[in-house]
Amino acid sequence: MFWFHEDLERLEKEIAALEYNPKLVFYGSSTFTLWNELTTIFKEHKPINLGFGGSTLAACTWFFDRVFKNIKDIEAIVIYAGENDLGEGRHPEEVVLYLENLLAKIRTKYGSIPCTYISIKPSKNRWHLAGSIRYTNSKIENLTSKDLNFHYVTIYDLMLDKNGNPKDAYFIEDGLHLNQVGYKLWEEILKKHPEIFPKKNIQEKIKTGIFQY
Repeated sequence: MFWFHEDLERLEKEIAALEYNPKLVFYGSSTFTLWNELTTIFKEHKPINLGFGGSTLAACTWFFDRVFKNIKDIEAIVIYAGENDLGEGRHPEEVVLYLENLLAKIRTKYGSIPCTYISIKPSKNRWHLAGSIRYTNSKIENLTSKDLNFHYVTIYDLMLDKNGNPKDAYFIEDGLHLNQVGYKLWEEILKKHPEIFPKKNIQEKIKTGIFQY
C-alpha cells in the first residue's frame, strides 16, 4: 500500500497545521477528498477531512493508527469507503470485515463515540457491481444492531433515477465521482441525521439514557 504514502503525508501536515482541536472527522476515500466545501459546510462541528484518494476500507483500517496518531478527543467519525474495495474485486464479506476491524480500532482509541457509515453509492462507472454494492450495504446496515453508537446513512436509492439507474445529474464525466449537484444531495441527507453530529448526538444520548462515555 506504498502508493498511499504521499496522500498520508499530506494529511499529517494538515493535522499538524490545524489551529483547533477537531471534533468531527470525515474519514475515507476520494469522495471525501474531492468534497472541497465539506469542512465549511459543517464548520460548527469543528470538522477535519481525512479522505485520501483511492483509499479502500482495507487501507483505512491499515493506516488508522498512523492517520489518527495525533488526533485527540474527537467526538464523532463519518466514514465513506468500501466502494474501491469492491472495484478491486474484494468480496462484500471482506469489506464488512474490514469495517468491523476499523470500528474496533475506533472503539479502542476513542471509546463509544458516534460512528456513521455512509452507504456505498450507485456509481455509473461501477453499475456492474450493483448487486455486490446492495449486498454490502445491507450487511453493514445490520451492524447497527450490534453497536448503539454506530449509525448507517443510506444515499443509494436517492441517487437513482425513475428507472432505477444511477442519475447522471449527480456525477462528473468519469461516472464515479460526484459533482456539485451530487454533493449538495449528500449535504442535505447528512443534515437530516443529527445523530451523527457531536453536540446534538450527545444531548440525544443523555435524553434516552444510552449515553456511553
